[in-house]
Amino acid sequence: MRAFDGQFSDNRPIRRSAQEKKKLLAELKETLANLKPQAAPSLRSTIVARIKEIEAELAAEPPPRSAAPRGEGQRADGQRGDNPRRRDLPPRR
Repeated sequence: MRAFDGQFSDNRPIRRSAQEKKKLLAELKETLANLKPQAAPSLRSTIVARIKEIEAELAAEPPPRSAAPRGEGQRADGQRGDNPRRRDLPPRR
């Protein structure tokens, strides 16, 4: 049976929001703190590496967009966004 586009079995990374990443980071830190001393060093190093990776992702994320209202069909650069090919045409006379 073949997977359809967008199915979870597509071997793609799971996209998480900043809120979900913060929750996962807290869970990993708690797991690391609760590890027993006889836990395998490789397990410990894997958890530490994942914590560093998530912290780097959170630090690299752009700040959330402001909800500044724009005109209907306006893009951030000031051009109308309703028809992207329209800007390639010369102005009408």
